[in-house]
Amino acid sequence: MAITIDPRPTVFGDRMIVTGSYGAADINIDLSSMLASIDFAGANSSGVIATRDTTDTGATPATSTVVFAPDVRIDGTTIRISAGEVAAGGNPAAKAPEQAGTFIAIGRRS
Repeated sequence: MAITIDPRPTVFGDRMIVTGSYGAADINIDLSSMLASIDFAGANSSGVIATRDTTDTGATPATSTVVFAPDVRIDGTTIRISAGEVAAGGNPAAKAPEQAGTFIAIGRRS
């Protein structure tokens, strides 16, 4: 699924609210054609949030469940979404989200 930006953004003064959706493998949402800067960004998974069982040898019981919600970062006029964990092998690059979802961004109009 590709990134889709809703056709009617909300404008108030020099600010704009942009909403849309992203696919399961989408990491970067470029909003440079609409916004000069982003003040806030958020994302929601479209389904049940993924969980993983992890082993914590210091806890009782030793296994616990960790919830991975979408991790959202702002990089200029781009929203970067990850699965809330690093890629396999400890690579510091963000892991792509496993589920599609929706996003919101509030920023200064371009």
